[in-house]
Amino acid sequence: MSQTIKPAAIAKTFTVRATPEKAFAVFTDGFDRWWPKTHSIGASPLKKAVIEPGVGGRWYGLHEDGSEGLWGDVLAWEPPGRLVLAWRIGPAWTYDPSLLTEVEVRFVALPSGETRVEFEHRDLERFGDSEAANQTRVSMDGGWGTILDSFKAVVNG
Repeated sequence: MSQTIKPAAIAKTFTVRATPEKAFAVFTDGFDRWWPKTHSIGASPLKKAVIEPGVGGRWYGLHEDGSEGLWGDVLAWEPPGRLVLAWRIGPAWTYDPSLLTEVEVRFVALPSGETRVEFEHRDLERFGDSEAANQTRVSMDGGWGTILDSFKAVVNG
């Protein structure tokens, strides 16, 4: 009998001092305000990070040389409670339209007026089982921590 070990999803849960409406808006409409310019794919530096609203919208980087670096697309758009993005960037840090891992973000209202943010990047086994894929999964956990710290700072600001 053969068993396959499925890599764990990257999960982060934290609280922000904002309503779900504000947290969702900062995460989506305000994406460029908090996404680190150091985290992108493309030949030139990142100028602007974009999430287009609605199912089927794209999320991507606009680069200083005028090019677009596509990261994926919007799979679910349910303001103010839930957003699901297709992450189509593979272990070589290039866009791969045939790859689908999912980034889900939930915004849960708390009685205190704050919002619990539940973040999950799942289906990471789809990167494959190469050494590069394993290293990517390990580095992404810390990477998402840094990126979400930036989101928290902006939404709490």
